[in-house]
Amino acid sequence: MASENTRKWAIIPEPNSMTVGEGTVLLPYAGRVNESIAIGDGDFLLAHQLVADIRSATGTDWDIATSDMWSGFIRLRIADSWDFDSQDGGTAGAYTLTINTDGITITGCDFEGVRNGVQTLRQLIRQNGAVLPELQIADAPACQIRGYYLDATRGRVPTLAWLKQWADKLCLYKYNQLQLYIEHTFAFDGMSETWRGSSPLTPADTLEFDQYCANLGIELVPSVSTFGHQYVAMRTQELRELGEFPEDADRPFSFIERMRHHTLNVADDRAFAFSAQLVDSYLQLFRSKRFNICADETFDLGKGKSKQEAQRVGVATLYATYVGKLCEHLSKQGREPMFWGDIAIEMPEILETLPNNVTLLNWQYEPEATDEKIQLVAQAGAKQIVCPAVWGWNALLPRIDDAWNNIARIARYGLDCGAEGMLVTDWGDFGHVNDPRMAVPGMIFGAQYAWNPAGDTAENDLLERISRVEYGDCSARFVALLRNASAQAVFTWRELVEYLELDDGTGNCNTDVAQTIPCLADRLVDHLSDCGNAMTVREARNRMMRNMATTIERIPQANRALQQCMVDIAPIAAHMGNPGITAAVRIAMEGQLLLNRVGFALAEAHDVRDAHDAGDWRPSDYRALARELECWCEAYAKEWNATSQPSELHRIQETVWKAADELRRISK
Repeated sequence: MASENTRKWAIIPEPNSMTVGEGTVLLPYAGRVNESIAIGDGDFLLAHQLVADIRSATGTDWDIATSDMWSGFIRLRIADSWDFDSQDGGTAGAYTLTINTDGITITGCDFEGVRNGVQTLRQLIRQNGAVLPELQIADAPACQIRGYYLDATRGRVPTLAWLKQWADKLCLYKYNQLQLYIEHTFAFDGMSETWRGSSPLTPADTLEFDQYCANLGIELVPSVSTFGHQYVAMRTQELRELGEFPEDADRPFSFIERMRHHTLNVADDRAFAFSAQLVDSYLQLFRSKRFNICADETFDLGKGKSKQEAQRVGVATLYATYVGKLCEHLSKQGREPMFWGDIAIEMPEILETLPNNVTLLNWQYEPEATDEKIQLVAQAGAKQIVCPAVWGWNALLPRIDDAWNNIARIARYGLDCGAEGMLVTDWGDFGHVNDPRMAVPGMIFGAQYAWNPAGDTAENDLLERISRVEYGDCSARFVALLRNASAQAVFTWRELVEYLELDDGTGNCNTDVAQTIPCLADRLVDHLSDCGNAMTVREARNRMMRNMATTIERIPQANRALQQCMVDIAPIAAHMGNPGITAAVRIAMEGQLLLNRVGFALAEAHDVRDAHDAGDWRPSDYRALARELECWCEAYAKEWNATSQPSELHRIQETVWKAADELRRISK
């Protein structure tokens, strides 16, 4: 196998076995793809994918045919028998690819195998055009389930057109499963009060997208929140009585509270009827036999309306009984239940009650995660899929180092513990401010490590390969510069939201928000006992900013580094021919520059910094900074529309406007 240092092309995921010859193969100017009917690709989509890439890379038009009566320089076929085994002893998804002067042959053990081989060839064509290297590949995935989990509910609902583009990209990197996270952003019958104003996905969208994914060899698995994370539904007039704390339904909207509160009161029989209705209507729109009921982060369980029942039977039993009932409901309809494993792992006795056909989605997002939780589930004999994250939430720029560390570790742990696969998660906490296109490097990390968790791929090597394959960057520096830019995020979207939401809307300190901020949580009770009064907004914000004092010191240096990243990345992006990602990256970087400046200004207003240290933004410039924020927000909104429905863009805008107003207030 040729060294990466001696060739200017790459393949992701990297094949298990590849021999590269000395010669090259010239694609004919008028060629043909012959795709065997035995593959089962009714619309010859795989052949069309190759023809489209050949046209894009070489400008020539190729023909498509099938059967032995027609020749083809590129031949796609199913093996009569199969000798090559994947790492885990199976053959699903395995393929061979041969490129020599006689032509190109892709042989798969099944449809997925041929599909995977076609994606490898597409990557080579995109990078090399009409002149391909002689090579021979024998390849197969380690994980049979290689899934992606996309948040489509916490502020950003993707357009159907963009979802199709994302499915195309997942296919290119050999993913075979996709789930969309839904809380309130689906147009369920009889629930218009819940989904109104959210640009919800519809049954027609789902049917069309399900077919589109199936054609690409991707299983679209239904996923809907049925227990915790019912923030929007439990704030409606019609459904609030089903929640643990209906008395809180009219509190002002809060990004932070949305992440932590509003769990169904499962001691009320109406709760199961509500969840069953969601499940029954949703599952009919999907061909998949799997169904993810979520059931994660049930923070309020046993604390409100269900407290008496929880005291009688125990919180673990209350949880397990309800989830078990939903799983049984699905099983009776021939479905295979899935749910997030955080609660079951916190209370391991739940693991012993799981039916055999239930799959636990074992999520761990820490960059330095251990294998303890994965080992726990494996030792209990439960089926599990391991779930790392792309690390995009709460921020404008993706935390690429964190994503790589997390995904590479979790993939290896999953392989060692016999997990059924990996589901890479992409969340949008705090309004989904993160542009979904920023998740591409993390998504590709997932593709690499789900395919070969045991590989020793170095992070920098993978960043270079992503730059070449995904972005067409001959310098192989684009993703590394994006990584370096993200390291300059000192005062992030998360800190801005926390700072603003410490005001509960009436001028008082929001203690629910304060409890989520470590430097405040420990002080709340002490403050009340010391002075007999609740902490004020000013006191809470003072403590928060002072706790960030050392971090704030970095802002001038960080912004200089971020500006240099923008200078370095601009000529690279100009040659990539992808104006969409160029604009998205520029807007994200500009936004982070402004956030850092806002953090510095707020620190100064709370006497964390002296005025003479303010650099280029003196106190008299706060109003100018407010105007810059508002102008940036307009540009951000245009990029939002490139991928997403209007959904909750207005909440992002309102947060930026509040920050601008705060800057004007402190400038007086």
